[in-house]
Amino acid sequence: MLQNLETLAREAKSWPFEQSRALLDHVLKKRLSDSERDAAKLLIDAGKADEAVATFEALKRPVVLETGYGPSGLPHMGTFGEVARTTMVRNAFRALTGDHWKTRLIAFSDDMDGLRKVPEGVPNPEMLREDLHLSLTRVRDPFGTHDSFGAHNNARLRAFLDGFGFDYEFMSSTETYRSGRFDEVLLRLLERFDAVQAIMLPTLGEERRATYSPFLPVSPITGQVLQVPTLERNVEKGTIVFDDPAGGRTELPVTGGHVKLQWKPDWAMRWTALDVDYEMSGKDLIESVRESGKICRALGGVAPEGFNFELFLDIEGKKISKSKGNGLTMDEWLRYGTPESLSWYMFQSPKSAKSLHFNVIPRAIDDYLGAIDAYRSQEPAKQIDNAVWSIHAGSPPEVASPVSFALLLNLVGVANASSKAQLWAYFAKYLPDATPANEPVLDGLMDRALNYYEDFVKPTKSYRLPDDKEKAALLDLAGRLKALPADTTDGELIQGEVYAVGKEHAFEPLRGWFGALYEVLLGASQGPRFGSFAAIYGLAQTIQLIEAGANGELAG
Repeated sequence: MLQNLETLAREAKSWPFEQSRALLDHVLKKRLSDSERDAAKLLIDAGKADEAVATFEALKRPVVLETGYGPSGLPHMGTFGEVARTTMVRNAFRALTGDHWKTRLIAFSDDMDGLRKVPEGVPNPEMLREDLHLSLTRVRDPFGTHDSFGAHNNARLRAFLDGFGFDYEFMSSTETYRSGRFDEVLLRLLERFDAVQAIMLPTLGEERRATYSPFLPVSPITGQVLQVPTLERNVEKGTIVFDDPAGGRTELPVTGGHVKLQWKPDWAMRWTALDVDYEMSGKDLIESVRESGKICRALGGVAPEGFNFELFLDIEGKKISKSKGNGLTMDEWLRYGTPESLSWYMFQSPKSAKSLHFNVIPRAIDDYLGAIDAYRSQEPAKQIDNAVWSIHAGSPPEVASPVSFALLLNLVGVANASSKAQLWAYFAKYLPDATPANEPVLDGLMDRALNYYEDFVKPTKSYRLPDDKEKAALLDLAGRLKALPADTTDGELIQGEVYAVGKEHAFEPLRGWFGALYEVLLGASQGPRFGSFAAIYGLAQTIQLIEAGANGELAG
């Protein structure tokens, strides 16, 4: 599936392939000497990545990509975007190397972090308030379904990622700290404590600098994750001494899950301990990436390759905030749009700020459907840069939907439909062989069109009266359609009549005629290809609609 694409991948211009080439250069530089790197690159460029991996021992280790999740809340748009985009880079890298080099995608949950505040919208907030500052995997589950709040949210994350079909390895901070996986690097950080402090302290305010320590000890008495100064360090014993508010002066090992790191040192420690090669993050974390990279180098590691994506904006151009609720949730998008349309939206210009609001969904759906249609006729060099290649890991579906989402929205409105059964009835003549079973995409779009129309289109419908010129043209169009066979379902034939009327009545530019059709007949400023709409809605019904609009009956 992703093999024999090396030449195309080297020339591809879309951002996942740009990132995959940067990742390849990064890994070769990180793992090989100059002479080895040149030799390996020659092999890989010649389509012999398998020989390169077999020749150089350091290349036999998988390439590791990581995404992070803070389980104090449920998975959200940012979670999806990070995993989806990282997966796109991973698949591009696989194509670039002929799929001969193993890759891993780690979805890391920072579930050992302390609960700092009670999140909004969860049950039993008083119980959570009692558990503040405990590790998320010690906080009781307010939903009553899991051993802890962290476990509950981790399960939601995994179900969320599995539902989208992502290939990943889940990793829990709590389990990884406790297992000893991080011990070696934690001891190294203890040894290089002063170097880490020299990186972090200049970034902090005066008050925080006075008490800051990269180590957050877990109180053996209360289980709380403490933000307290480190009073003493014993490198030989591998311990720190701190003042526990519940028990006074206390000594703990930095290994085995007895302490957690502050998040920037923690990020750097993970990069080092897990040998992470790639991780992307939001534009708001540029400084954090820089500081964590410095700490990573201080620990003897190499900061991963990656890039900073832009954040989403609301309809007013303001930064989306979970606390303000001014953005879209995953459930909201999926009520109105398909998962593929969301992946399409995430693919587009990740370094440009984009509105994440309900009004972007119809366009995203139809752009995705259009890209599927275009893919079939494109040459391979164009196909690999088509977003649907990245969305579907090189194997997009042969066909999508026979009609656009915009057309469905207008059909729902004009037909006053409230169920899929009503919509399918209109397709009986236009697509006589179509059923929900053999047109599942169309069937799913119907559900979403019904939802979107009811919630967003219906309240904004605004019909207007035609002027004299438009009325004459509408009645002319109705007359021409009456002259066609009554069972006509040829959308192109009907569209030809629409064009002919527009030219006959001297609409200049012609789009003014189509605008009149939409505004007078559909109560909207734009709409679908009118011929296709009429073919599905039915010729007789379309004629009635046109005559009603021409006579001012719809605007009343």
